Amino acid sequence: KAGITNFTTTNLYPAVNYHKSLNGEKSKYLSLGFMGGYVQRSIDRSKITTNSQYGPNGYNPSLPDGEIFTVSNYHYWDGSFGMSFNSPIKGSESDTYFIGLAYHHFNRPLNSFYKNPPVELNPKLVASAGVRFTTSEVSYLTIQADYSKQGEYNETIAGATYSLKIGNDYENPDYTLHLGGYLRLKDAFIPFLKLDYNPFSVGFSYDANISQLKTASQGRGGFELSVSYAGF
Repeated sequence: KAGITNFTTTNLYPAVNYHKSLNGEKSKYLSLGFMGGYVQRSIDRSKITTNSQYGPNGYNPSLPDGEIFTVSNYHYWDGSFGMSFNSPIKGSESDTYFIGLAYHHFNRPLNSFYKNPPVELNPKLVASAGVRFTTSEVSYLTIQADYSKQGEYNETIAGATYSLKIGNDYENPDYTLHLGGYLRLKDAFIPFLKLDYNPFSVGFSYDANISQLKTASQGRGGFELSVSYAGF
C-alpha cells in the first residue's frame, strides 16, 4: 500500500524449480524455474486530488476529478521463467559460481486502470552472475551482479557480502551473519545485513539515494525487511 490514495498491490506468485545434477559428485547443477500467479491492484478514488477539482474559489472536492477510468481496481495473471547454472571452481568443494537468465511477464499482461488504449506490461529480461570464495574456515565472500532490461529501461546492480559462521560446528553453524553493500548504478547505495538461524533468515537493507534526485531526497531512500523460511 502506498500514497494517500491507498494504491494497493497484492501479488500471489507461487514458484516451482527443477534441479538437474550434471556430475556424479552432485556439485554441478542446471536449474529451471517457473513462476506465475495473480496480481490485484486498487486505488481509493475518493482521495484523488486533480487540477479539475480547482475552480475560481480554490479546491472543491465535490467537482469531478476529470479522470476517464471507470473502475478503481483491476487484476491480471502474470508468468515468468528462468534458468541457471551452478558449478564449483576448479574442483573446489566450497568455492562456487553461478550464471542465470530469466524472462518475466512473457504473457504481456494488461497493467492499467485505463482500458482504452490498453497498456501492456513489457517483458523483463534479467541476467545474473555470482561467485563465492572461502576466506577462512569460518567465513566466505560472495560477489554478485544483476542486469535488467524492460522496454527502454535498464538497471545494473552489483555488490558483495561478507559472511561469518558462528558456532562450534562450522559445517552446520548455529548462526551465519552476512554484511554487505550493493550499488544500483546512478541511483542508490544499499547497505545490507542478514542473519541466518536455520531454517529462518532475517534480512535488512536500506536504499541510500545517490542520484541527481538526492538534492530533493537529501540522500534518503527506503528500508526493506525480509524474512524467509527454508524447509524440506
